[in-house]
Amino acid sequence: MAEFASDHSRDLSGTGKVAVVTLSDTRTAQNDIGGDTIVELATTSGHRIVQRILLKEDPRQIEETVQQLADDTTVEVILITGGTGIARRDTTYETIAGMLTREIPGYGELFRSLSFKEIGTAAMLSRAQGGLLGQTLLFTMPGSPGAVRLAMEQLILPELGHLLQESQR
Repeated sequence: MAEFASDHSRDLSGTGKVAVVTLSDTRTAQNDIGGDTIVELATTSGHRIVQRILLKEDPRQIEETVQQLADDTTVEVILITGGTGIARRDTTYETIAGMLTREIPGYGELFRSLSFKEIGTAAMLSRAQGGLLGQTLLFTMPGSPGAVRLAMEQLILPELGHLLQESQR
């Protein structure tokens, strides 16, 4: 019991080095509100943005870029917005699922549950996912600013310090 108690008394407020990736065929640096929201919330929480990338929704380009980020020792967390729906161009889920070395299924489950409370049954269309690519944490979220805010404020940021500690074990 003492070991369990001391485990929960750790400082979980660690800060991470974050890469932000926006996947969109229509967004530009001037109107990437979802990416802007990630940057704002992460930096306000003490995390450092080390890269910010805007990509077209091309599976090969996504895979190459995400792998490069995961191999970069200055990146500990990759936060991706966009491409998580079911439209023909939405290939984020399939691309990332094939890359993850460990899944964190609870993230997507909780995201859809919380999203359901806000938007109703349309929440089932989201294929948000999380996991590890090597030791790099990776989370995907829809492109809408509201969905980004929900994922960041209610799921990712409150747990990120703990996730960073666990991913390095």
